[in-house]
Amino acid sequence: MANKEVYVARLKKQYQEEIVKQLIEKYKYSSVMEVPQVVKIVLNIGVGDATANSKLLEDSVAELTQIAGQKPVITRAKKSVANFKLREGQAIGCKVTLRGNRMYEFLDKLVTITLPRVRDFRGVSKAAFDGRGNYTLGIKEQLIFPEVNYDKIGKIRGMDIVIVTTAKTDEEAYDLLLALGMPFQR
Repeated sequence: MANKEVYVARLKKQYQEEIVKQLIEKYKYSSVMEVPQVVKIVLNIGVGDATANSKLLEDSVAELTQIAGQKPVITRAKKSVANFKLREGQAIGCKVTLRGNRMYEFLDKLVTITLPRVRDFRGVSKAAFDGRGNYTLGIKEQLIFPEVNYDKIGKIRGMDIVIVTTAKTDEEAYDLLLALGMPFQR
């Protein structure tokens, strides 16, 4: 049997070869397993208008599929809320969870191509950590992703991007994301 080369994302290779060593040096970890790493990235689009028009949800699912390279799951309302004309079990959004090479590819694309395309971009906030080493980023429009065709957009939508890490503290997660190329504000 021939030796097949296994594809490894560029950012994952950089993490394994350089970033792990940097973090061990800085935090004096006793084992490589202690070094924080990115576990998953969750992309979420809330489509509140989907209660009135189900085609809006289909459009969001198609856009999220293009952006993530993976088919999203439709999220449903947990409770009925009369003020929002919302019933329990009604489709109100979509989300996708990326792991492994796809996750590293998406993070690489987000950091090197997508975020610099934002108009008047000065870096992402350092305050968006949750206290447990996870980072949440809100995006106002899906047009900043190169895969999205401007002409086929029905409505401009925002999305949440949650980067889940194994870091114990926000400081460790900050150093990990900084080393991975996340453009934080100065």
